[in-house]
Amino acid sequence: MLISRRVLLGTAAATALPLLPARAQKPKIKIGVLTDLSGPYRDAVGPTSIVCVKQAVEEFAPTAPFDIEVISADHQNKADIGAAIARQWFDNEGVDAVADVPTSSVALAVAKVCRDKDRPMLNASATTATLTGEQCAPTTVVWSFDTYESGKSTGGAMVKAGGDSWFFITADYAFGHSLEEQTSAVVKKAGGKVLGAVRYPFPDTTDFSSYIAQAQASGAKVLGLANAGADSVNCIKQANEFGLPQSGIKIAPLLIFISGVKALGLQQAQGLRLTETFYWDLNDRTRAFAKRVVPKTPNNWPNQAHASAYAITLHYLKAVADMGAAEAKKSGAATVGRMKQIPSDDDAFGKGSVREDGRGVFPAYLFEVKKPSESTGPWDLYKLIATTPAEEAVRPLSEGHCPLVHV
Repeated sequence: MLISRRVLLGTAAATALPLLPARAQKPKIKIGVLTDLSGPYRDAVGPTSIVCVKQAVEEFAPTAPFDIEVISADHQNKADIGAAIARQWFDNEGVDAVADVPTSSVALAVAKVCRDKDRPMLNASATTATLTGEQCAPTTVVWSFDTYESGKSTGGAMVKAGGDSWFFITADYAFGHSLEEQTSAVVKKAGGKVLGAVRYPFPDTTDFSSYIAQAQASGAKVLGLANAGADSVNCIKQANEFGLPQSGIKIAPLLIFISGVKALGLQQAQGLRLTETFYWDLNDRTRAFAKRVVPKTPNNWPNQAHASAYAITLHYLKAVADMGAAEAKKSGAATVGRMKQIPSDDDAFGKGSVREDGRGVFPAYLFEVKKPSESTGPWDLYKLIATTPAEEAVRPLSEGHCPLVHV
C-alpha cells in the first residue's frame, strides 16, 4: 500500500514531538436538588430553592479546587418517588449529595437512602423534628427550622397573648403530625388546652370548609394550622370567609412563608404572627443576599427554606474544600462530620454551627404581618416582634433522643 508524502511527514513530525504529561482533571462534586416542582410547596421551595443552591455554587466556584454540577428533580411529594430518585442519582449518576428535600415523609425516606449509600442529605426545608431526633443519621443535616422551633416560637407567643385554647387542622403525614404534637406540648406546658384536631388527606385537599366549621364549633380561641405552603394559604382564606377573625378566633399559621403571605395579601394577612429564621429585610447581610437572588426569581422572593438551601449548600462546599474533594466523595458521614466541626457564616443567617445531632443552630424570629398602611413595597410584609436566641430556638439535645448524642 502506498503512503502519501503528506501523511508520512505528518507522522514523522508527530513522533518527533516531546511527550507532555496529561493535565490532571479536577474532581467534580455533583449536587442533586430534590424538591417540589409541581405541588402545594412549589412556591415555598421548588424553582427558587434550585436558584439558591446555584447561587451558593456561583459564589463558591471561583475559588473551589474542584468542579461543581447541580441537577434537580421533582419528588411529587411522594416518599417512594423521592427515595427512588435519590437511589438512581447515587447508583448511576454520580451525585455526591442531595439538597433541599421538602415534605417530611419524603425527607425521612431519602434520609434512609442517604444513610445506606453514605451520602449527605442537606435538608433545607423538611421540618419534622424526627430528622434530628429518633431518626437522626450521621449523614443528615437539618439547617434552620423544624417543628419544635415553629411550635415553640409561634405557639408560645400565642398562648402568652391569651390564646390558651386551641383547635388544630393538620396535614395527615409526618410533618403535620409532628407540628401538631410539638405545638400541643408547648400550649399544654404553658397552661393552655387543646380542644380538638382534625387531619386531612395530603396533598389532595383544597376545600377546608368542613374542618374550619369544626374549629369554629369547638369554642377554641386559636385555630392552629399544622400545615404549610398552599394549604396554609387556602385555610386562612377560607377561615376569613367563615368570619373566624371577626368572631374573635385567632389564626395561627405554624409554618407559613413569605410567598404565602404575599399570595394572601395584606388585607387578609395583616396581624398574623409567624416564625421564620430568615427575612430578606432583617439586616444588611440578608438584604445583600436578597439583592443577589431576586433578579433571578423576581416573582418569588426568598424565604427561610430558600435561604436554607443556599446556606447549607455553601457550608457543605466549604467542608468539602476543607477536607478535600476526593476524601469527601468517599464518605458522606465524614463530610457531614466536617460540617459539624467548622463554623458556618453566610449572608442569609450570619454566624452559626451544626450540632452533633445534625441540627443547625440559628436564632428564630417572631414576625407580625404589617397592615397595608405600614408596607412600603410589594414584599415589605413583616415587622419583627421578638427574637428567640439560637440556643433557645432549638430543641435541647437531651430531649431529642438522637442515637448520635450522648448527654
